[in-house]
Amino acid sequence: MPLAVGEQEVGNWSVLRLRGALDLASAGRVRAAVHAVVATGGRRLVLDLTGVRFCDSTGVGVLIAARRLMRSCAGELRLVVPPGDSSDGTAVDRIFSALGVRRLFAIHARVEDAAEVAAEGSEEPPPVDTERTRSGSDSSDSVTVR
Repeated sequence: MPLAVGEQEVGNWSVLRLRGALDLASAGRVRAAVHAVVATGGRRLVLDLTGVRFCDSTGVGVLIAARRLMRSCAGELRLVVPPGDSSDGTAVDRIFSALGVRRLFAIHARVEDAAEVAAEGSEEPPPVDTERTRSGSDSSDSVTVR
Protein backbone atom coordinates (compact mmCIF):
# COMPACT_ATOMS: atom_id res chain seq x y z
CA MET A 1 0.00 0.00 0.00
CA PRO A 2 1.62 3.29 -1.07
CA LEU A 3 1.96 6.02 1.51
CA ALA A 4 -0.32 9.06 1.35
CA VAL A 5 0.69 12.25 3.15
CA GLY A 6 -2.00 14.81 3.96
CA GLU A 7 -1.28 18.19 5.51
CA GLN A 8 -3.46 20.45 7.62
CA GLU A 9 -3.13 23.13 10.26
CA VAL A 10 -4.50 22.74 13.78
CA GLY A 11 -4.06 26.03 15.59
CA ASN A 12 -0.42 26.97 15.10
CA TRP A 13 0.60 23.36 14.47
CA SER A 14 1.31 21.68 11.14
CA VAL A 15 -0.16 18.20 11.04
CA LEU A 16 1.07 15.57 8.58
CA ARG A 17 -1.32 12.62 8.37
CA LEU A 18 0.39 9.48 7.08
CA ARG A 19 -1.63 6.63 5.57
CA GLY A 20 -0.14 3.38 4.29
CA ALA A 21 3.31 1.84 4.71
CA LEU A 22 6.17 3.78 6.30
CA ASP A 23 9.17 1.94 4.93
CA LEU A 24 12.19 2.16 2.64
CA ALA A 25 10.00 2.94 -0.37
CA SER A 26 8.15 5.83 1.31
CA ALA A 27 10.84 7.25 3.61
CA GLY A 28 11.92 9.92 1.13
CA ARG A 29 8.39 11.22 0.79
CA VAL A 30 7.98 11.62 4.56
CA ARG A 31 11.41 13.21 4.88
CA ALA A 32 10.54 15.70 2.10
CA ALA A 33 7.20 16.56 3.74
CA VAL A 34 8.87 17.26 7.10
CA HIS A 35 11.56 19.38 5.43
CA ALA A 36 8.88 21.31 3.54
CA VAL A 37 7.16 22.22 6.81
CA VAL A 38 10.45 23.48 8.27
CA ALA A 39 11.37 25.32 5.05
CA THR A 40 8.14 27.31 5.23
CA GLY A 41 8.87 28.35 8.82
CA GLY A 42 6.95 25.63 10.62
CA ARG A 43 8.40 24.87 14.03
CA ARG A 44 5.53 22.87 15.53
CA LEU A 45 4.80 19.56 13.89
CA VAL A 46 2.43 16.71 14.67
CA LEU A 47 2.91 13.49 12.72
CA ASP A 48 -0.34 11.52 12.74
CA LEU A 49 0.64 7.86 12.35
CA THR A 50 -2.86 6.50 12.97
CA GLY A 51 -3.17 5.31 9.38
CA VAL A 52 0.25 3.66 9.15
CA ARG A 53 -0.37 -0.04 8.57
CA PHE A 54 3.28 -1.10 8.27
CA CYS A 55 6.47 0.44 9.64
CA ASP A 56 9.99 -0.90 9.33
CA SER A 57 13.31 0.29 10.78
CA THR A 58 13.75 2.77 7.92
CA GLY A 59 10.42 4.34 8.88
CA VAL A 60 11.52 4.60 12.50
CA GLY A 61 14.78 6.17 11.32
CA VAL A 62 12.84 8.85 9.43
CA LEU A 63 10.85 9.64 12.57
CA ILE A 64 14.04 9.94 14.61
CA ALA A 65 15.55 12.20 11.93
CA ALA A 66 12.39 14.36 12.04
CA ARG A 67 12.79 14.67 15.81
CA ARG A 68 16.42 15.68 15.36
CA LEU A 69 15.54 18.23 12.65
CA MET A 70 12.79 19.84 14.72
CA ARG A 71 15.07 20.10 17.75
CA SER A 72 17.88 21.60 15.65
CA CYS A 73 15.64 24.51 14.63
CA ALA A 74 14.16 24.98 18.14
CA GLY A 75 10.97 23.26 17.04
CA GLU A 76 8.68 20.70 18.60
CA LEU A 77 7.53 17.33 17.34
CA ARG A 78 4.56 15.29 18.58
CA LEU A 79 3.49 11.87 17.31
CA VAL A 80 -0.03 10.47 17.24
CA VAL A 81 0.11 6.71 17.80
CA PRO A 82 -3.00 4.96 19.11
CA PRO A 83 -2.47 2.53 21.98
CA GLY A 84 -1.43 -1.02 21.10
CA ASP A 85 -4.92 -2.40 21.76
CA SER A 86 -6.39 -0.13 19.05
CA SER A 87 -7.13 -1.39 15.56
CA ASP A 88 -5.28 1.62 14.07
CA GLY A 89 -1.60 2.44 14.33
CA THR A 90 -0.57 -0.81 16.00
CA ALA A 91 2.25 -1.35 13.49
CA VAL A 92 4.02 1.74 14.80
CA ASP A 93 3.26 0.91 18.44
CA ARG A 94 4.69 -2.60 18.01
CA ILE A 95 7.93 -1.50 16.35
CA PHE A 96 8.44 1.33 18.86
CA SER A 97 8.09 -1.20 21.67
CA ALA A 98 10.37 -3.75 19.99
CA LEU A 99 13.11 -1.19 19.30
CA GLY A 100 12.75 0.65 22.61
CA VAL A 101 12.43 4.09 20.97
CA ARG A 102 9.06 5.08 22.43
CA ARG A 103 10.80 7.14 25.11
CA LEU A 104 12.34 9.40 22.45
CA PHE A 105 9.00 10.88 21.43
CA ALA A 106 6.07 12.78 22.88
CA ILE A 107 3.27 10.36 21.91
CA HIS A 108 -0.45 11.05 22.06
CA ALA A 109 -3.55 9.03 21.13
CA ARG A 110 -5.24 11.77 19.07
CA VAL A 111 -4.21 14.81 17.03
CA GLU A 112 -6.40 17.00 19.22
CA ASP A 113 -4.58 15.78 22.32
CA ALA A 114 -1.15 16.44 20.80
CA ALA A 115 -2.07 19.96 19.70
CA GLU A 116 -3.85 20.76 22.98
CA VAL A 117 -1.01 19.59 25.21
CA ALA A 118 1.44 21.52 23.10
CA ALA A 119 -0.74 24.64 23.10
CA GLU A 120 -0.70 24.61 26.89
CA GLY A 121 3.05 25.09 26.70
CA SER A 122 4.15 21.68 27.91
CA GLU A 123 7.78 21.04 27.33
CA GLU A 124 9.40 18.44 25.14
CA PRO A 125 10.66 15.45 27.13
CA PRO A 126 14.27 15.88 28.28
CA PRO A 127 16.90 14.75 25.79
CA VAL A 128 17.84 11.11 26.01
CA ASP A 129 21.51 10.17 26.10
CA THR A 130 21.84 7.88 23.11
CA GLU A 131 25.61 7.62 23.37
CA ARG A 132 25.73 4.72 25.78
CA THR A 133 28.64 2.39 26.11
CA ARG A 134 27.79 -1.17 26.98
CA SER A 135 30.66 -3.40 27.88
CA GLY A 136 30.74 -6.52 25.79
CA SER A 137 27.87 -5.39 23.56
CA ASP A 138 27.76 -4.14 20.00
CA SER A 139 24.28 -2.69 20.38
CA SER A 140 23.60 1.03 20.41
CA ASP A 141 20.57 3.24 20.90
CA SER A 142 21.56 5.56 18.06
CA VAL A 143 20.17 5.31 14.55
CA THR A 144 21.78 6.76 11.45
CA VAL A 145 19.51 7.98 8.68
CA ARG A 146 20.79 9.19 5.33
